[in-house]
Amino acid sequence: MSQGPNGGAPIDLARRVLETEARAILDLIPRLGADFERAVDVLYRCPGRVIVTGMGKSGIIARKIAATLSSTGTPAMFLHAAEAVHGDLGVIQRDDVVVALSYSGETEELVRLLEALKRLGARLIALTGVPGSTLGQAADVALNCAVAEEACPMNLAPTASTTATLAMGDALAMALSRRKGFGIEDFADLHPGGPLGRRGRQLKRIETLMHTGEHLPKVAPDAGVPEVVREITSKRLGMTCVVGAAGQLEGVVTDGDLRRHMTERSNLLERQAADIMTRHPVTIARQMLAVEALRLMEERKITAVVVVDPAGHVEGVVHLHDLWRTQMI
Repeated sequence: MSQGPNGGAPIDLARRVLETEARAILDLIPRLGADFERAVDVLYRCPGRVIVTGMGKSGIIARKIAATLSSTGTPAMFLHAAEAVHGDLGVIQRDDVVVALSYSGETEELVRLLEALKRLGARLIALTGVPGSTLGQAADVALNCAVAEEACPMNLAPTASTTATLAMGDALAMALSRRKGFGIEDFADLHPGGPLGRRGRQLKRIETLMHTGEHLPKVAPDAGVPEVVREITSKRLGMTCVVGAAGQLEGVVTDGDLRRHMTERSNLLERQAADIMTRHPVTIARQMLAVEALRLMEERKITAVVVVDPAGHVEGVVHLHDLWRTQMI
């Protein structure tokens, strides 16, 4: 096994790093209590935004925590502590909550912010390794993120401490999200792109995907077959709804229905939609999730399904291809 320049196998050091950082996170658990609940409550009652700030490596962690809060339903932004004291302090308003990260609790740029924060009246939550520090004592709530040692072999580079702070920030964001009742549909709305977006689109409600208005294929029960064919062809969904005068669904006519009735004896072109339609087709509600509708359609081996309200009135149509795109786009 290869040796590092200062002796010792790299993989042994890697194991020690991971073990040290894992312990740093696990050591946070016994400290969770009234202070943590108070911090969640302050964030929950925040009428403005959450401003997350820090310097150096803590600033990088602060940026990630702000992003996690924003993606789970809490308006949040990152503010660089140095830029705050050089003109950007105006982004903080009285209704905001500031979450400040400093392991020592004595970071100069953050300490210089304290007087301004008190003057503004913004609430302050500190994530620090020294709750008795200047920052910790000035905060409305201070969460203890202390670690026994850094994972750095020299015990210098912020490693375990930044990992523990990030984990505490994630715990805050998740607890706050649960208290707000943030659900999978909300998550989908905030993640329209990328792999999360693909998962999010599966969590979209059918009402966001269905064909409505002029794109909805529909004919009256007394419509002739030529009209039915034109409607199916023009709307390109392989079917049309048969809709009564009051807007209620009476049946559907599909490409398959047309083929089944296309015999020499049928005089198909002389018949009406009501004569050839499938009565009592599968229907769904607009509140159904896309992933549930996809599962239903694949189980029932159908390519389109009608969306109806509780009274049976037609609201839209969803095609299987619409739902497949929620996985592929």
